[in-house]
Amino acid sequence: MRSRRSVLAVPGSNPRFLEKAQTLPADEVFLDLEDAVAPAAKQEARKNIVEALRTGDWTGKTRAVRVNGLETQWTYRDVIEVVEGAGEHLDCLILPKVQDPTEVAWLDRLLTQIERTVGLEEGRIGIEAQIENARGLVNVDAIAGSSRRLEALVFGPADFMASVGMRTLVVGEQPPGYTEGDAYHYVLMRLLMAARMHDLQVIDGPYLQIKDVEGYRRAARRTAALGYDGKWVLHPLQVEAANEVFSPSQEDYDHAELILEAYEYYTTVERRGAAMLGDEMIDEASRKMALVVAAKGRAAGLRRTKRFTPPSAQ
Repeated sequence: MRSRRSVLAVPGSNPRFLEKAQTLPADEVFLDLEDAVAPAAKQEARKNIVEALRTGDWTGKTRAVRVNGLETQWTYRDVIEVVEGAGEHLDCLILPKVQDPTEVAWLDRLLTQIERTVGLEEGRIGIEAQIENARGLVNVDAIAGSSRRLEALVFGPADFMASVGMRTLVVGEQPPGYTEGDAYHYVLMRLLMAARMHDLQVIDGPYLQIKDVEGYRRAARRTAALGYDGKWVLHPLQVEAANEVFSPSQEDYDHAELILEAYEYYTTVERRGAAMLGDEMIDEASRKMALVVAAKGRAAGLRRTKRFTPPSAQ
């Protein structure tokens, strides 16, 4: 899976921002044609995005484009112009405001037709589905299983809060009057369960107070603790915070790799189903948990600083 600790949103109507995004250490950059672009600027934004994808240096980054939602008149032209113009330089399309699995299936079919027409590798361009209202959340299990191209589910908090009538204007913080627990916990867990059921990644949405980096970290830690793979960023100040929060610490990464190495030794050499690693008992469940942390560490570019020494070599 691609690393998506930090997913940077960049308006396609702003060439300066498109250029700046190439220099930032975000795991994924999505060039936006939807909410960040005024209706009158959408056609020009498509051209900007095609040019940026074709000529920019996006080394080390997942390259995505968010098209407009299917309730608009712009979606089909967004897909056709971007994929025909720069499909070989594109990794994913983000489909916003997904409410039904047929919407993802529509995008899948259109992508396949374009790929066949222009000679692109069929199925290489992935899809991320953004869940932004009550209907999308209720249908999220079906949405998550709607296409082999699907790589991630994305929470869209602002539109979602409006769709359910939540009484707040601050995206990323608890609504006024909600004093116990987390008002978003059900939504976040619902997306997480649907994503994992279909082996997808799951990404938290933006935190709009862009200069409140500590507030961003607090919100990011909440979803990272649940098991989310990353979070959207709207400002360069948030990129470093996201990369840090959604990466395991060096200590946790080393520990996970030690568990994997030790468990491999004990199950293959000594043929034991459970063993001790120091004062800790490890078994198959330990291996599964360690795989998650080790994968996140490897994706973040961490390097091991400790190695397992078999008892016979001590």
